[in-house]
Amino acid sequence: MGTAPPSGSVKAGKMPEGEKMRQCKQEEEQQQKEEEREGLIEFYSSYQELFQFFCSNTTIHGAIRLVCSKKNKMKTAFWSVLFFLTFGLMYWQFGILYREYFSYPVNLNLNLNSDRLTFPAVTLCTLNPYRYSAIRKQLDKLDEITHQTLLDLYDYNMSLPQRDWSTSSSQRRSSRSLLHHIQRHPLRRQKRDNLVNLPENSPSVDKNDWKIGFVLCNENNDCFHQAYSSGVDAVREWYSFHYINILAQVPDAKALDESDFENFIYACRFNEATCDKANYTHFHHPLYGNCYTFNDNSSSVWTSSMPGINNGLSLVVRTEQNDFIPLLSTVTGARVMVHDQNEPAFMDDGGFNVRPGIETSISMRKEITERLGGSYSDCTEDGSDVPVQNLYSSRYTEQVCIRSCFQLNMVERCGCAYYFYPLPRRAEYCDYTKHKAWGYCYYKLLAEFKADVLGCFHKCRKPCKMTEYQLSAGYSRWPSAVSEDWVFYMLSQQNKYNITSKRNGVAKVNIFFKEWNYKTNGESPAFTVVTLLSQLGNQWSLWFGSSVLSVMELAELVLDFIAITFILGFRWFRSRQKLPTAVPPMNSQDNAAFQDEAPALRAPHRFTVEAVVTTLPSYNSLEPREPSRDGEEGHE
Repeated sequence: MGTAPPSGSVKAGKMPEGEKMRQCKQEEEQQQKEEEREGLIEFYSSYQELFQFFCSNTTIHGAIRLVCSKKNKMKTAFWSVLFFLTFGLMYWQFGILYREYFSYPVNLNLNLNSDRLTFPAVTLCTLNPYRYSAIRKQLDKLDEITHQTLLDLYDYNMSLPQRDWSTSSSQRRSSRSLLHHIQRHPLRRQKRDNLVNLPENSPSVDKNDWKIGFVLCNENNDCFHQAYSSGVDAVREWYSFHYINILAQVPDAKALDESDFENFIYACRFNEATCDKANYTHFHHPLYGNCYTFNDNSSSVWTSSMPGINNGLSLVVRTEQNDFIPLLSTVTGARVMVHDQNEPAFMDDGGFNVRPGIETSISMRKEITERLGGSYSDCTEDGSDVPVQNLYSSRYTEQVCIRSCFQLNMVERCGCAYYFYPLPRRAEYCDYTKHKAWGYCYYKLLAEFKADVLGCFHKCRKPCKMTEYQLSAGYSRWPSAVSEDWVFYMLSQQNKYNITSKRNGVAKVNIFFKEWNYKTNGESPAFTVVTLLSQLGNQWSLWFGSSVLSVMELAELVLDFIAITFILGFRWFRSRQKLPTAVPPMNSQDNAAFQDEAPALRAPHRFTVEAVVTTLPSYNSLEPREPSRDGEEGHE
């Protein structure tokens, strides 16, 4: 009977342990139910589960066929191939659409506008360089040397006007210096493809196997021959080369500003009103002589409210050559150019000649071109992004940039500036009294410029907005045979016109708008973002019959795939970092297995926990059971 209390105490001790085990089971079941419930962010345990969920719930057509026919592998394979083939074709079409979009195509828009038209600037040149008093003696000496050269080469005795050859000692020194430099660049004949210096008693050179040119050398006596197949071109180029050197020796450019407006422009009318000196500006061109620009923003800009010859500019000009340079200019008349305000007049590019004794009527049609900048074209808004300094006091144009580029290369390579173009800062014009080899450098550089070795045509881009004038001309005899007597009489009374060859000494020019409309050529994007999205949606609907939400489902699939990959990789990395410790032998009396039980349960590998649990003693003998009478008696 003395053993009853211990037995009762053992029974009381066994009950809390059983309840603890039941509570553990209940907690595990509750935890499992909580894990099965959907959380705020759902992650799948494997890639297969993710793929099955996507195919079963997506709105993309054909995706469910990849998982609904698991028992028929042939259908699964067929739909898998068909699905991914369709997917590839769709993205092939996407690539075509993206390529077209990033090619930035444009549409050309043509508009006709009617409004009061701003009359353009009109530049008129005498077409012949003038013998300015500042360089008259040097030009007379150059003419004398040229006369002797033509006599030696062609046996041609050029008649020279009577000059006053009496000169001072300084002028004689200047003439000797000019003769020295001309002898350094002589005009000579040569055989085609073979240089042959002929003796003085050589036969006539009017043969097809001869060319004529002049010699240019540098400081190292490296020479080349600037040759021409035409003797006229060779003489004009050779004379022009020395003429430019004479002009460059004039220290003050204002010394060449000898305007003679009244003796060149006999009559000027615009829109039936007389124009005067306030409506023009004057400048000097080395080859075209005195030039006058009308309506160039110096005063109020002319506007034309009506088209027609009576609502434009009408000029009567003198075309007689008096005291000009016949070796430099071989034509007679005048040169006219129509251009926009704030643009320089490049007479050798866009001008045309007016014939003496002819009334030239020029009708204009305004045309504006507007290009899209940025990625759509290589145009520039104002030239600020062009790597070429603008040397002209005008707005940016392509011709302004090209000439500035050549002039800057000229200064850099040859050490001086070409006289035809504006002078850069801290530079001086080329003159063979200071720069002996500039001619050699210039013609070499000119050859590289024309071959685009300098890159000027590549650097200079077109402006995004251009204003051009399309011209068409008509010609008629002026004055007519029945009216020429009274016309010339009136000119002689008013303008002191006393020319023997009357018809070759005067011309008339009319410049007017042909019509009131003007054309605008604009550009607009042909493939915008809206068009791109529309085309992409059409292709997506064609191949899969779905919408934008289907695209979001596909994006969700990609994000889930990345998240699962990251989570599995992180678990694998943690498992490599926290490997379980070694398990002690079964016969050991140490209780270290009980001490390591808790860390083993926290480890991700459950098989290590189970290995430790098998070493624990069985607790079945501690559970309460019905004792037998024999046992109790024996124990007592």
